Amino acid sequence: MLRTNLQHIDTDADFKDVIETNENVMICCGRMGPMCLPVYDIMDSVKDNYENVVFRDMDFDGPAGHNIRSLPECSRFNGLPFTVYFKNGKVAAATTSIQSKKQVKEILNREFV
Repeated sequence: MLRTNLQHIDTDADFKDVIETNENVMICCGRMGPMCLPVYDIMDSVKDNYENVVFRDMDFDGPAGHNIRSLPECSRFNGLPFTVYFKNGKVAAATTSIQSKKQVKEILNREFV
């Protein structure tokens, strides 16, 4: 279970609903570890500046984690978290491992603004 200030995706139905009903979605799939916590914090700190983006987290080992882990864009990822940006239900960008606030904002601005 993730203990973050973000809304969680816990089931396959949650994942499908978020992707299908929102144009712009950022999902961080990880654990409560040192590489993931900074990304969750960055998402929480920027979410009010990107009202057109839905920010969610997902437990890497949880029942819905396979939705991110099995994406072709994540097939060669080794480090957590897996962060995926969806535009109209399709993967627009994907990153692995820790990201800086600057890196996250660059992708948000490029893909969603």
